[in-house]
Amino acid sequence: MRLAALAAEPRVVASGNLASPARLLTLLDGAVERYRLFVLNASSSLPERDGVTFETPFVGAGMRGARGHLDYLPMRLSLVPHLFQRSRPPGCVLLHTSTIRAGRVSLGIEVNILVAAIEQTRARGGLVVAQLNPNMPYTLGDAELDCEDIDVAVEVDEPLPEPRARSFGAIEEAIGANVATLVDDGATLQLGIGAIPDATLASITDRRGLAVWSEMISDGVLRLERAGALDPSRAICASFLFGSRELYDWVDGNPRVRMLRTEVANDPAVIAQQPGMVSVNAALQVDLFAQANASWVNGRIHSGFGGQPDFTAGALHSHGGHAVVALSSWHEKSGTSTVVPLLASPVTSFQHSAIVSEQGVAAIFGRSAHAQAELLIENVAAGRARPGLRDAARSLGLLT
Repeated sequence: MRLAALAAEPRVVASGNLASPARLLTLLDGAVERYRLFVLNASSSLPERDGVTFETPFVGAGMRGARGHLDYLPMRLSLVPHLFQRSRPPGCVLLHTSTIRAGRVSLGIEVNILVAAIEQTRARGGLVVAQLNPNMPYTLGDAELDCEDIDVAVEVDEPLPEPRARSFGAIEEAIGANVATLVDDGATLQLGIGAIPDATLASITDRRGLAVWSEMISDGVLRLERAGALDPSRAICASFLFGSRELYDWVDGNPRVRMLRTEVANDPAVIAQQPGMVSVNAALQVDLFAQANASWVNGRIHSGFGGQPDFTAGALHSHGGHAVVALSSWHEKSGTSTVVPLLASPVTSFQHSAIVSEQGVAAIFGRSAHAQAELLIENVAAGRARPGLRDAARSLGLLT
């Protein structure tokens, strides 16, 4: 690979989530002594050694243990393309794509920030390398890439990773049912990854005329489609996919699904244009000021902002929209309340319209700070945590 000639320590952007190009990453690591590897939510292991520095605004499992070599960039996902343009230009992009169809390939299940990275790399004379895989679905929209934009291609034939099958219990089912009370017919949905989003989707299969404008989609969206809950006249829009082989087969060449670059999918102004935008995001903790932490665990970065602040802002400006944070009221493993007096970790998002747990819904938008705290204690916190939270709220001047 002629990457070594680009810079003493080139910045390499690679497909992330479940689309990491394993073969190309192995070739890169064998050819270049020092480089900076920029991957969004790396779900699988990456080359980790002296000389390799990880960069990311969203830490995945593949980077989470590499604290000595990790350069975490706290920023909204919608701003990452500007980062490539202004201060961290890429010298190379490693892609995991479909095979060629009519002179083009598709980025498949991972579009996200890759289009911006490709544009900035080509503008600077860098190298675009693609790993062509017949198992990668050919998705439409911003995912399509002309073959002339690729400098080097390597053919592989390997199955795509699939997330571990998740099940949800009574608590998640109750949370999903509570979130569902905020979803009307004709709403536009954004949900993330995990048991609570899955439970929410399972609770709204009886809705009609729904649309999807989301950072990601999973198998729950396919179930909504098959249940007749989605409006067939509106495209299903996302930036990456996180699901099963069944989902990937369904999106292959499917004109119903439009894959969008991050600058569009995560633009709060564009999100605000979606009617009845209901954004549902998870959190690890919320405090009595309705601030959410979804990024830090025990003082260490666990993930990052991602699209949560983008969709929170966009949903709040949507006509009839809701910016929802959903979480269980109690963390069983640590034996602690997830509703705390004041966050000790950096805030991921704030000023939501509703906080939801299995206990109920705190509709906090437009309420005073005193009323917000009271609603969070009475409707979201676990019963055993409420006396201590009331005492803390009085100390903070939130209750009299």
